[in-house]
Amino acid sequence: MIPVKGFEGKQVAIFGLGRSGLSAARALKAGGAEPILWDDKPSNLLPATKEGFTVENLKNADWSQFAALVLSPGVPLTHPAPHWTVDLAHAAHVPVMGDIELFARTLACLPAHKRPRTVAITGTNGKSTTTALIGHILKNAGKDVHVGGNIGVGVLDLPDMHAGAIYVIETSSYQLDLTLSFSPDVSVLMNITPDHLDRHGGMAGYIKAKRRIFMAQSSKQTAVIGADDDYTSAIISDMRVNSPVKLVSISARRTLGHGVYALNGVLYDGTSLRARQVIDLKVVRTLTGRHNWQNAAAAYSACKALGLEMDEIVAGMRTFPGLAHRMQEIGRIGNVRFINDSKATNADAARQAMSSFDKFYWIAGGVPKAGGIDDLRDLFDRVKHAYLIGDAAELFEVTIGKAAPCTQSRLLFTAVAQAYAEAEKTGREEIVLFSPACASFDQFTDFEARGDAFRDAVSEIKIGVTGEKV
Repeated sequence: MIPVKGFEGKQVAIFGLGRSGLSAARALKAGGAEPILWDDKPSNLLPATKEGFTVENLKNADWSQFAALVLSPGVPLTHPAPHWTVDLAHAAHVPVMGDIELFARTLACLPAHKRPRTVAITGTNGKSTTTALIGHILKNAGKDVHVGGNIGVGVLDLPDMHAGAIYVIETSSYQLDLTLSFSPDVSVLMNITPDHLDRHGGMAGYIKAKRRIFMAQSSKQTAVIGADDDYTSAIISDMRVNSPVKLVSISARRTLGHGVYALNGVLYDGTSLRARQVIDLKVVRTLTGRHNWQNAAAAYSACKALGLEMDEIVAGMRTFPGLAHRMQEIGRIGNVRFINDSKATNADAARQAMSSFDKFYWIAGGVPKAGGIDDLRDLFDRVKHAYLIGDAAELFEVTIGKAAPCTQSRLLFTAVAQAYAEAEKTGREEIVLFSPACASFDQFTDFEARGDAFRDAVSEIKIGVTGEKV
């Protein structure tokens, strides 16, 4: 745990008692603050009460006594409308923040010679893989590295800060909206495509939230930004003129005049006078596909900014095991390979997986995002058969139309069994791709539970066929 500094002897309101809320309460208490907790769901109050925290209805609290409101990232800050706690905080001139800001303030309280270095990663897609890849490269190079934030361990649940350490932190747009002073040594913005627009009031608000990752950076710090979409390209152009940070552009589509880029899977460092080949990513099984080439370009740039040599970075890439639930090959049954891409919770994320295979049997569905899968029409000719699950089954069948055969499987196990039975008949090497392009909340608690269910389904079928698990 990281005891939060800067709030010693002060009351701090905390609303939203999920994982991040309770984590913040523990960290604030450990640092000497007096957290006051509340949640609109009575069932969420019991764990806080059992841990001995002060639980008080914040509607009746004296807000003039609070030094801050710590808001769970799942609670609306501005849209569709500010949560009532936000309105009360603003009326009392109480700053509203999240766990990343608590981390940042604790870091700022340390003397310079005791501060660890920080890397923060965001983007609509690819941020989790890039975060995991950076962490793996640093660890493989013998660095004292801690990975968390929006991936795995909450940022305040990481080991206490100390000199020589490197904290690699995945940050979502919700978390960035709640930051005020976060200033990572290296920031990474992978890409921007429309997502979470209801929570940010539209595309402009979403972009503004993502840009907050650079907000407090200085000329001694580095920003790594993808150049492969119009939104991030515009940010690069603006920051070249108006930002003091060291800027590194990355691409997985074209040569950059000064940047890091991947052409046909070969990664190049073009930041000096003469571009150097770094690694042929096509030989790294866990980094296949253009989306992973962008992830690798970002990870290379971030690790280089932290002082690693090219050979150290390449060694880490070659041994990267991949990220669970993201283009993860979980096994095969005979001639059929099964790919778990449960983390693809929107169409753009699914595009990255679908673009990696010429032909495949596709399992998709869940709670559809705005726009559904309309943007994937150019890839439907790669689908040999679509097996559709969850709330989106009927909508997706209408969208796919006659471009590919469809079956409304409804349940994930049914879809896996049907896809395997059809793929196995061909006698050729086949791919069953589980890339839902949807949120998971109709049938599962999160994408991880959904991915685990896919693995379990494949394993159960394999036991029936071969007697072995995947």
